[in-house]
Amino acid sequence: MTGFPLSEQDRVLVIGAVQQAEAGTDGEIVTIITQRSDDYRDTALWWAVIVALLVAALATVIPNVLDDKITYATYGWGEIPSDSARFLTWMIVQGIAFAIVLGILRTARWRIMATPAHVRALRVRGRAIRYFKVGAEKRTAARVGVLLYLSLDERLAEIVADQAIHAKVPPERWGDAMAALVDEVREGRPAQGMAAAVAAIGAIVAEHFPKTEDDVNELPDRLIEL
Repeated sequence: MTGFPLSEQDRVLVIGAVQQAEAGTDGEIVTIITQRSDDYRDTALWWAVIVALLVAALATVIPNVLDDKITYATYGWGEIPSDSARFLTWMIVQGIAFAIVLGILRTARWRIMATPAHVRALRVRGRAIRYFKVGAEKRTAARVGVLLYLSLDERLAEIVADQAIHAKVPPERWGDAMAALVDEVREGRPAQGMAAAVAAIGAIVAEHFPKTEDDVNELPDRLIEL
């Protein structure tokens, strides 16, 4: 995977693709790339709680397993623990299991892997929409803004279009643009993927909003890195 933030050469590549795409349409394309769309810290907490609950369930199903361990460790000479001692021991085991899971999931990449795919997709989509509302929605006179958003760690992307484009271009039309982007990202070339997707987006938007003489550049062409 190409390092993040991207190199100057990568930025130039994406900016050039945006300028070339906008040369044939009144549409405005905004590009955003980020390392990840969420820290997924709640994922670590949820897994830690689940494992702790599994330990509690284990204590319920096989409450005397500690007795067996003590007998094994002391060759049968150890004192059988009381119920309160068993309870305390299981609480300690729960705490240790909870801490181990949190420790394992301290790394963001592991937290992302431990997060269900549909949750990752929802969070990437939600972040893309928020950025679109701030940076592109209703920022053009004709409502012809499009946001291309790429979240690297999740390897997910979103295309969000403004009102006028959304009314004429069904979501499935963006499939080719998304495919071009994902193929390059998988090969570790996110900038090339974004450039390819921008070209495809420009071609689609140009079908409905071709370039007119009085068109002005209303949104920045630069690649936004967050």
